[in-house]
Amino acid sequence: MENSQVIAEVDRVFAAEIAALQSVQKSVRQNFPQAVKLILEAQGKVVVTGIGKSGLIGRKIAATLASTGRTSTFINAADALHGDLGMVSKGDVVLMLSNSASTAELVMMMPSLRKMGVGIIGIFGRDNSELAKAVDVVLLAEVTAEGCPLELAPMGSSTAALVVGDALASALMKESGFSADDFALFHPAGTIGRRLLLSVGDVMHPATEVSMVGLDDGFRELVGEMTRTNLGAVCVVDESKRLLGVISDGDVRRTITQDDPFKLCARDIMTANPVTVAAGMRLGDALALMESPSRRIYVVPVVDDHGTVVGIVRMHDIVR
Repeated sequence: MENSQVIAEVDRVFAAEIAALQSVQKSVRQNFPQAVKLILEAQGKVVVTGIGKSGLIGRKIAATLASTGRTSTFINAADALHGDLGMVSKGDVVLMLSNSASTAELVMMMPSLRKMGVGIIGIFGRDNSELAKAVDVVLLAEVTAEGCPLELAPMGSSTAALVVGDALASALMKESGFSADDFALFHPAGTIGRRLLLSVGDVMHPATEVSMVGLDDGFRELVGEMTRTNLGAVCVVDESKRLLGVISDGDVRRTITQDDPFKLCARDIMTANPVTVAAGMRLGDALALMESPSRRIYVVPVVDDHGTVVGIVRMHDIVR
């Protein structure tokens, strides 16, 4: 294929799947509130099930639900018929995925699920099958075109089912008041969890490791002090270690280009009233402050309520 043909295929598939999402966005609305209500009122977990491509999408939906505060698991529909239905308990909600709404394995599960007394939601591509009529709620995800050049491989339908699952997870988060703090609890090892769970005080370099000079200390002294700690900045303080200003590596480099930098002292070079943070500030908030488009900074002094330097934090300490 020529490059133009390849690009045309990209455009065609995107257009087909966008159209599929727009269609499903309308059809899924009708029963969406009932599905959310059924899950919210359930005493147990959400069990997602499907087979083939629907099963792969189901795994992702189950993982998203679990990571956003809803106890959830996935069982392959074929395995469910050979013992894995033991994972389902009274009070659970079963979320089925099937584009045809007639997957044999799902149909065969129904008698057992009804005896267990669980709620059943189907994300289906049809709502007029026997299976669709047997579940409690159908979220209709019918697409008119897959996007596959043969119209055989699930593309638009699997994308639509995935987005319906995301919409369910999002609605459940809002309805249950799931917060950023809650999210962090389920992601303690990730970057998001680190930024939400940890504070500046957890990663900062304490005052004993911070370079500090007085207002009248000369250029030679401040460069020596900066070199001693190698943290990227020197804090200019008074006798009580209250912060008066900051001198960064960049300030030093710019000063060296002047005719006689050794005639200057700290007060001539420092940035007065610099940006500061408190030890109790979340890492995510501190990072947002440092990445502000108006003033991107890489090293920030940490001060207490009296303006006394208690440490210093670098962007590297937050994102490492």
